[in-house]
Amino acid sequence: MKIESDFLVIGSGIGGLSCALHLAKQGNVSLVTKKEKADSNTNYAQGGIAAVLSETDTFEQHIKDTLEAGAGLCHRDAVEKIVREGPQHIHHLEEIGVNFTKKKTGVYDLAREGGHKAYRIVHVKDHTGRDLEKALLNAVKAESRIKVYENHIAIDLITEHHIFEPQPRDQASLHCWGAYVLDSKAEVVVRFLAKATILSTGGCGQVYLHTTNPDIASGDGIAMSYRAGARIANMEFMQFHPTTLYHPDANSFLISEAVRGYGARLLTRSGEEFMQGYHPMASLAPRDVVARAIDNELKKRGDSCVYLDISFKDPESVRSRFPNIYENCLKYKIDITKEPIPVVPAAHYSCGGVRTGLDSATSISGLLACGEVACTGVHGANRLASNSLLEAVVFAREAATKAVELLRTNVQIPNIPPWDDTGTFNSEEWVLISHDKKEIQTLMSDYVGIVRSNLRLERALSRMRLIGQEIENFYKRTKVTEELVELRNLATIAQLIISCALLRKESRGLHFTTDYQKPNDDKFLKDTSIQKSAI
Repeated sequence: MKIESDFLVIGSGIGGLSCALHLAKQGNVSLVTKKEKADSNTNYAQGGIAAVLSETDTFEQHIKDTLEAGAGLCHRDAVEKIVREGPQHIHHLEEIGVNFTKKKTGVYDLAREGGHKAYRIVHVKDHTGRDLEKALLNAVKAESRIKVYENHIAIDLITEHHIFEPQPRDQASLHCWGAYVLDSKAEVVVRFLAKATILSTGGCGQVYLHTTNPDIASGDGIAMSYRAGARIANMEFMQFHPTTLYHPDANSFLISEAVRGYGARLLTRSGEEFMQGYHPMASLAPRDVVARAIDNELKKRGDSCVYLDISFKDPESVRSRFPNIYENCLKYKIDITKEPIPVVPAAHYSCGGVRTGLDSATSISGLLACGEVACTGVHGANRLASNSLLEAVVFAREAATKAVELLRTNVQIPNIPPWDDTGTFNSEEWVLISHDKKEIQTLMSDYVGIVRSNLRLERALSRMRLIGQEIENFYKRTKVTEELVELRNLATIAQLIISCALLRKESRGLHFTTDYQKPNDDKFLKDTSIQKSAI
């Protein structure tokens, strides 16, 4: 089966939906999403979008805060781009139906989060992502030129590797003409063809045992791009959100950084504040600092969690500002207006991904990327809170602009062979899949977490290579399924994170190693870049 359109968008988060809406003005769009349309990291985002919308704030201060959080690795041109274009994108989101919270005077109710020296987080209470996703989905639904394919998971990008023999020697000669995509319900693989393919597949938090990410965050776009020969960068910088609810049934429910911005304090089990000893901004320090501080306190004291206390604030104001967090905590018999919240760090956001330029183009012609799947240079070694949704909408428009340019070129899509599963069989050994997934997640959490070492990383890479080879062998002789595709991608992502971490022999931002505990600007004030031959 073959489906051909002007543009192929893979992923239905804020980046994919925004890009599809821009593209629909110029051509037909196939939007592929592996679950229901609203299942994405965007939908889980509580805090909001950082943008300069107050007279007391400036572009220069937002840029400075971002650069400081990024620990020297942010690309200034990319940072300036999202910051200066931020307000216009906020207004555009309002035009399509996002009702950002405002004060009685009509001005935005701006919040403050860790690393920000000004109030600049525009939000919809504490469920900004959900409202963003809803507004974008309604806009997409109303657009006749966008066809959404739910329950479709991309397996691999289509490049010269699938067509020509011998394969191109020069990576720069690679082109992408779409992807092989599994229709999970019909259990058939479809060729989705287009002159421009846009990846907006989100992050890879599921490579860890504890994560704020939804089940679908298995790094599909990054893994596919790596296998296709694209340049991948900065995968060692995995951001752990400092505060997720510590409860056996809570599944790492995120307690937004906006709670600390509202005045909440981090406490030990005995009720002592501890962040003053780690950073001048105390509980409002950047995420990497707070996560490491909590990790250190837990190890030092032998406690299982720390506590986030907002109970000293007016109860009604807390319930009004954080209705989602209040209700969710109440499910676990925790009243945040009366008692501290038990919290621990959990894997949250990948600052690395598929390397792109300011035009969202990757190193493969015809392949673009936006959102968490991309490494644009904005976040450097540590993402500043609430810059991610802003980055996604800004670079979604750039991806659309570049995709339209590609549509107008004379590049012809060659004859793409159908998916060939000859010689494979349906295996009943699915217990191996669940076992391998748990082993990957446990290994990554134990050896490649907030604090690392050469010994841990080398052991992790050795074991991950074996697991990866086992999965690849299983993949080649078994009919493809959604679970198998995700497992294969997780194995690839794990190896990319470990390999990048081993290349960076210093501590910087989110990457902290006991073997090199300080930054080394002379040798490592640069991105970590990796391609297929490197693993």
